Amino acid sequence: MVNLKVNIGDLCFKNPVLTASGTCGYGPELTDFFDVSRLGGIVVKGTTIEPREGNAYPRMAETPAGMLNAVGLQNKGIDYFEKHIYPEISLFDTHIIVNVNGSTIDDYVSLSERINRLDKIPAIELNISCPNVKRGGMIFGTNLDSARDVIRAVRAVYKKKLIVKLSPNVTNIVDFARVVEEEGADSVSLINTLLGMAVDVNKMKPVLSTVTGGLSGPAIKPVALRMVWQVAKAVKIPVIGMGGIMNATDAIEFFLAGASAVQIGTVTFIEPDAPVKILEGVEKYLSEKGVSDINEIIGYLIKQIK
Repeated sequence: MVNLKVNIGDLCFKNPVLTASGTCGYGPELTDFFDVSRLGGIVVKGTTIEPREGNAYPRMAETPAGMLNAVGLQNKGIDYFEKHIYPEISLFDTHIIVNVNGSTIDDYVSLSERINRLDKIPAIELNISCPNVKRGGMIFGTNLDSARDVIRAVRAVYKKKLIVKLSPNVTNIVDFARVVEEEGADSVSLINTLLGMAVDVNKMKPVLSTVTGGLSGPAIKPVALRMVWQVAKAVKIPVIGMGGIMNATDAIEFFLAGASAVQIGTVTFIEPDAPVKILEGVEKYLSEKGVSDINEIIGYLIKQIK
């Protein structure tokens, strides 16, 4: 038997494979394809205080080796979440993590306080890095002082595990990871989408209504992997890696580079059961390598590359 348990602080995950926010809804959407309780956790779609309609259509576009999205955090708000979604997803036998978003620091604080009261949610992922909203999002995720302010404010009111999701659209992501650690967060997750654009040459106009959007999928994996490696070397808190993970080999690369867990996102649009296949593939790899505990390979490259 291979031990797949990993820890974020004192929160134990049965295995290190999670869904990524914004790609798998709230979890029930996947139950036709596999038992989501097999995963280490589910990171639900971005949630805000008030309902949001999101951006105008078109807001998704396929690109070579990836996709662009400009959904804009469409969701029904925390009241609807508490009343209709939370009772259902709290029955899953896995950790439920809410991706928290806001336009102002007060938004982030109020939402974190609300979620703090929900017994079956042991952690939030503070999203200071969404590139698809006009206020908040990238403002907090690309300015060190703003990032520090919002993390500090949320840490003061949120008493459970705090994960902070970072933007790759910065000069030095390590600086932001260090701020996350300094302000008392329990973990850092990266990367969010890269800012990109597509043009319809026949119509001679941008494909997305917002002109630019977030690029995800295998095209961004080398960038994500590099950033995870850099951050894992620089901070002592656990790193959760994501960005273009399509199969078990991709996930293993992230573990070797220093990620304690991974999130699976874009691939679920073409292969909804990819998260559980990746989990099985990781376990098979460890077994074939004679590795009895996944923690033995986490950060392996950091120890090898001086």
